[in-house]
Amino acid sequence: MRQPFPEFLRQHVVLFDGAMGTELYNRGIFINRCYDELNLVRPELIGEIHRQYIDAGADAIETNTFGANRLKLQKHGLEDKVYKINLEGARIARKAAGEDIYVAGAMGPLNERLEPWGHLSEEEAREIYMEQARGLIEGGVDLIILETFSDLHLIQQAILAVKEHFDIPLLAQMTIGNDGNSLFGTPPGLFTSRMEQWGAHAVGINCSVGPRLMLDALEKMSKVATVPLSVMPNAGIPQNVEGRNIYLASPEYFSEYARRFILAGARIVGGCCGTTPEFIRGMRQAIRSLQPRKHIPKPVQVSEPEKPVPAIPQEKKSRLAGKLATGGFVVSVEIVPPRGADGSVAVQQAMSLKSAGVDAINVPDGPRALSRMGSSYLSLMIQQQAGIETIQHFTCRDRNLLGMVGDLLGAWAAGIKNLLLITGDPPKMGTYPDATAVFDVDSIGLMNVVNYLNQGQDLGGNPLDKPTGFFSGVSVNPGAIDIDYEIRRFEWKVRAGAEFAITQPIFDTDMYFRFLGKTKHIHIPVLAGIWPLASIRNAEFMKNEVPGAYVPEDIMERMHRAKTREEARETGLEIARETIRKLKPVIAGIQVSIPFGNINYALAAIREIL
Repeated sequence: MRQPFPEFLRQHVVLFDGAMGTELYNRGIFINRCYDELNLVRPELIGEIHRQYIDAGADAIETNTFGANRLKLQKHGLEDKVYKINLEGARIARKAAGEDIYVAGAMGPLNERLEPWGHLSEEEAREIYMEQARGLIEGGVDLIILETFSDLHLIQQAILAVKEHFDIPLLAQMTIGNDGNSLFGTPPGLFTSRMEQWGAHAVGINCSVGPRLMLDALEKMSKVATVPLSVMPNAGIPQNVEGRNIYLASPEYFSEYARRFILAGARIVGGCCGTTPEFIRGMRQAIRSLQPRKHIPKPVQVSEPEKPVPAIPQEKKSRLAGKLATGGFVVSVEIVPPRGADGSVAVQQAMSLKSAGVDAINVPDGPRALSRMGSSYLSLMIQQQAGIETIQHFTCRDRNLLGMVGDLLGAWAAGIKNLLLITGDPPKMGTYPDATAVFDVDSIGLMNVVNYLNQGQDLGGNPLDKPTGFFSGVSVNPGAIDIDYEIRRFEWKVRAGAEFAITQPIFDTDMYFRFLGKTKHIHIPVLAGIWPLASIRNAEFMKNEVPGAYVPEDIMERMHRAKTREEARETGLEIARETIRKLKPVIAGIQVSIPFGNINYALAAIREIL
């Protein structure tokens, strides 16, 4: 059962569907037809398009009612069917959406100007929109979406019509031209503030232009907005090819801009003219890369143990735990498992890092959902052959609950003492996009599982012969899109038993200090993620493609100014050193990544503290 839309929006980036009109045109419906009337005469066709967008990953679909107002239907002789067309449009979408997908009742501009520039009064406009909204709401929509408005005065009347007569969430969207302003010349900052003032629950822009111009406008909107922002561009500017208007932007291009929209502050993304289910599928993958969608885990039912078994004290769990418990500053370095079965290079790197004074080796578990050697096997090889502790990453993606327990017990028996528990990247980000994920629990549920094992209990509450003694950590993202939600999850992880945390790579120290100010009540050691940038391409990759990483513009500019490869590498190293120096007084340690597997680069970044 779906949550109320505003509540869902607070917790997730929401993906809307793509174009309806151009999809109907591609299916042979001529443009001189009344597309809204198809709700009455071709409901199966409308339902099919809705289902294709849902299959592509949309969280919300829009009703086929963009022009279903009295004035626009009048030219087709359908003005007496306003209520029926909107009611059926909502019912078709609701049937396709089922219980999990949201339905937005779409309403567009009128074909007459408001006075003093036209003959239509404000009262008449509000009555027209109230009439349309009634049919949509009685048909079962979850919210109303006003879209493709160019006249701020007109969208005001539409907002007021809905707000005065109905209690339903409202998304209001203007459209912009090539100059970045509305087609009537209103700048983005102004129409954003005004729509908020009139009571829209979320505001945004859609149609007319492609992603690049909309990103520029979004950045201006984000400076003044206090409600969620939405962006739904066209698939570029249409080009006339052999008498047909063709949109030439690719789904891949759209997917890249979806990431940029989200990083710029958008909470709602979708497509307009020219976008197809393939575009929405690509946008879904982009959203997963920044905010992986997780199954809501079922709680693990346990009973009180018959005889409590003494737990291992935290400071005795591992050398890493002992150093953190006594206030020592720890340094860990990440070694990514190889793609093949040969772990000898990783072992040699671990030996070199140990000699340099590094405390532990981080071993990711299928990072970015790529196919690599399992983290448990490489962790064991490093500990046995290099003689340095590892922090084994353990994800929820690939195992069911019983499999996780079995692997955890095996890891403890083999000598793995430190764990970083993470939910994991979805398979569609990686090399096997058709692979299925498990996600029986998320990282909070997994932390509960480990905590029970550390207390000497199995999942049924039965006592184990001996408790495990994992020193268990979690990931935290100080640059999360919804930082309040991220902090709530951090609190839940600590309550579940988390003993330390490792952040996503930090490039913006001011952002981290803001995060620190909001988490003073959380008292576990935090290791800051450090990524020494190697080039501008590496910086762009981190900014746009690595989940949870936020690279501010001043860092991007510094990397852009580097003229040679050597200069770029030295700039990246200096940025990493500056970050460590600024954060060292307020963190318990660092976790350093190795760009392109070069440990000398990582060692150069941390030479001042080893």
